Amino acid sequence: MPRSNGDPDDESETPPFYDSRKEAESSFWRLKKASDASRENRVKTVLAQEEESLLATLGRVAYISVCILFDGLILTEIPVSMGKTVFSWILFLIILWGVIRIQRQLYDNWFAIDISQIDFDRT
Repeated sequence: MPRSNGDPDDESETPPFYDSRKEAESSFWRLKKASDASRENRVKTVLAQEEESLLATLGRVAYISVCILFDGLILTEIPVSMGKTVFSWILFLIILWGVIRIQRQLYDNWFAIDISQIDFDRT
């Protein structure tokens, strides 16, 4: 093991409190824990959707399709009708942002799924 000559710029020696193997393992477990939580929420959402009616499922698909068509066909008329100027594209993006926010709020209100009743813990 090389000895440090007291130079503060000498970075060849790692500090004694830093263990790269332990740090790598702990970061792996933090990442796994976050990934597991995300996966659990997706599974709960799928399980909750199994209980909904066919009409609700078709309504969800129809709503998303209408939103995509509106955003892609109707709102793109803004820059086309204004001559494709920079201002028209900026206006389009601002309106698109607002419309998507409203569409997302409506989606959350109409198609909310309650996953609080599903518990995977067996304690």
